[in-house]
Amino acid sequence: MDRFFGFDLGDAESAVSRLEKGSLDTPEVISVAGARSFITAYASLASGEIQVGERACYSENAIKRKLRFKSRFLKDESVSADIKSFAAGVLGELYGSGDLVKNEDCCFYVGCPAGWNKHDRERYRDIFVRAGYPPVRIISESRAAMVSACQSKHLQVGYDILSKPVLVVDIGSSTTDFAYIMGGKEVEMQTAGEVYLGGGIMDEIILEESIKEPLLGKSLKEIFKESEPWHSYCEFAARRLKEKYFTDEDYWKENECSDTIIVRYKGKHKLKLQMDEKMVKKVLEEPNDKLGKKSFHQVFTDSLKELKKNITGAEPELLFLTGGVSKLGAIRGWCQEVFPNAIIITGMEPEFSVSRGLAWTGRIDEELREFRADIQEFVAGDIVETIVDKHIEDLYKEAIDVLVEPILTKVAMPVFQKWRNGEIAKLADTDAIMEHEIETWMRTEEARELLVKPITNWLRPIANELEDHTVPICVKHNVPYTALSLNSYFAATDLDIKIDVKDVFAVEEITLLIDSIISIIVGLICGGSGVALLLEGPGGIIAGIIASLIILVLGKEKMEGAILQMDLPKTMRKLVPKNTFQTRKESISAEIKKNFYENMEKVKNDDISRRMVDEISQQIDQCLTKMAEVVEIPLG
Repeated sequence: MDRFFGFDLGDAESAVSRLEKGSLDTPEVISVAGARSFITAYASLASGEIQVGERACYSENAIKRKLRFKSRFLKDESVSADIKSFAAGVLGELYGSGDLVKNEDCCFYVGCPAGWNKHDRERYRDIFVRAGYPPVRIISESRAAMVSACQSKHLQVGYDILSKPVLVVDIGSSTTDFAYIMGGKEVEMQTAGEVYLGGGIMDEIILEESIKEPLLGKSLKEIFKESEPWHSYCEFAARRLKEKYFTDEDYWKENECSDTIIVRYKGKHKLKLQMDEKMVKKVLEEPNDKLGKKSFHQVFTDSLKELKKNITGAEPELLFLTGGVSKLGAIRGWCQEVFPNAIIITGMEPEFSVSRGLAWTGRIDEELREFRADIQEFVAGDIVETIVDKHIEDLYKEAIDVLVEPILTKVAMPVFQKWRNGEIAKLADTDAIMEHEIETWMRTEEARELLVKPITNWLRPIANELEDHTVPICVKHNVPYTALSLNSYFAATDLDIKIDVKDVFAVEEITLLIDSIISIIVGLICGGSGVALLLEGPGGIIAGIIASLIILVLGKEKMEGAILQMDLPKTMRKLVPKNTFQTRKESISAEIKKNFYENMEKVKNDDISRRMVDEISQQIDQCLTKMAEVVEIPLG
C-alpha cells in the first residue's frame, strides 16, 4: 500500500486523514467540501450530484437532504442508504480534489463505536464497498484514538501504553464511547460501548437558549420545525462556538465569545449565539429534560462510576480523552474524581484524533504484515535449532545437578523404604515403581521451581545468541529490540533468590519449556523402557545403587540376576538399616552425576537429544511469535 486513509464518520461531523507509506509525519487532515472537519450531511441534487458538508445543509437544488444519521444505524435499516450516499459524496470530493487517485494502491480505515459487534461492523463495511471505496477495514474509534496517542509526538506516550490498563473516552456529538484496553487488547465490559450522551446535547441547549427572545425566537423556532438542515446547521454553529470557548476558557471569561448566523429561509434572519459562564453552567450543571431531569455533569459522572464498577482488571493508569468536547476542562476534573490515580491526557486537536489514528492504524497494519513475514521466515529456518543443539548438553548437566538430591530424598528413599517394609514384593519391581514416582514428583510445583534456575541459566546464552538474529528484524521494522529478546522476560536479576516460575517467565508460553524438559528428563532418568534394573544409562543408576546396598549387606561381590526376582523375607530386608541410604546419599549423588556424565559421553542417546532440541526449539519459536504479537496493536 502506498497511502492510508482514515475516515472518522461521525454523527454530526466527519474528518478524513491521510498518511503516506514510510512517512514519519503526523497524518494530514484533508479538507473535504472546504472544511477539515465537515458536517455529516448530504444533499442529492436533481442532476444526480451528491453534495456533502455545510453546503448540503442549504443547497436550493436538493431533492433529498439528510443529516445526523449514523447514530441510528443499529436501529433503522434505512440509514444504510443514507450512509452510502454520504460516503459516496465524500469519495467524489476526494477524487475531485485529487487527494485520492483512481486505482492507486491505498486502503481506507473507517471508524465505528467500540460497542458494535462483528456483524454490525461487517454490515457497515459493506456499505463502503458498495459505494465504490478502495479496500476498507472497520476499526474501533476508541482503539484508533489510542493508536493516535501512542504515535503522537506531542503526547510522547509511546508503546509502553500497550502494557498498561487504559481507558479511552471518546465524547462524540451523540454518544460517549468507552473502551477499556489492557495489554493493547480491548476488554469486553458490561458497560462497554456507547452511552447516549454527547456534545450535541450541549449544542441543543445553547441553541434553545439563544432563541428565547420572543419575536426573533418565534420565527426561528418555526424555521427549525420546517427545515431540518437549517436547524442542524445552527446547532453546528453552536458547537463550533462551544468548542472555541472551551479551548481557552480563561480568555473568554474576560472577553465576548459570540457568533452571528444569517439564516436564509423565507427571508433573512439573524441568530446570535453566545457563550459565557452563565451558559456553561446551563449546559453542564442544570437538569435537563433531554437527560431525564439530570445534568450533563451527573450523567457523565454516573456513567464513569458504573464503568468503574464493571472493570474486572486493574483500574486504568492512563485515561485518554478524545472528541471535541474533551477540550472542556471540567471533563478532565470529572474523570479525575472517579479515577484519581489515572493520568489524563488529551491530544492537541482531539477532534482529529480518531481520523489520524485510523490512518496510522493502516500504516501499522502494513508494517506488521511485513514484520510477521520476517518473523515467520526466521522461525521456519534452522537458526534456533542450531543454537539449541549447541547448548543442549549444558541443559542436561544443569538440570541433573539440581534434580539428583531431591529425587533421592523425595522419591528413591521412600521407594527403598517400601521395599524394605515389604510393600514391594520383588526388587525387580522397583524400577517401574521408581519411574512412576519420579515422573509424578517431577510434575509437582516443587520440581518445577527447582528447574527454574537451571533453565534460566541455560537460556541466557541462547537468548544472547538469538539476539544477533532478532535485533536486525526489530531495527528494520522500528520495533523495540527487546520485543524479541528472551532476556527481557527474565524478571529475576538475583537467581540465588527463590522465585516463582511465573515471575521468571513473564510470558506464559515460555513456561511450556519446563513441561517439555520435564517429560524428556523423566525419560532420561528412568529410561522409559519398562525393563527392571538395567545397569547401563541413567535409568539403571538409581535402581543399581539400591541393589548395591543389598549386595553390601549380603557380602556379595557381584549382583546375581536371580536375586532380582526373589521375594526376599522381610527379616532379610531389615538387615539393611534405615539410615544406610541417608548416610550414603552424598556419595550416591556424586556417583549418579559421575555416571550420568560418563554415560552422556559413551552411550549418548541421539534420539532423546534430538527430541529435546526439537521440542525446545518449537517452544522458543512459538514464544518468539507470541512476543512479536505483544508489539502489535490488535486491529480486529
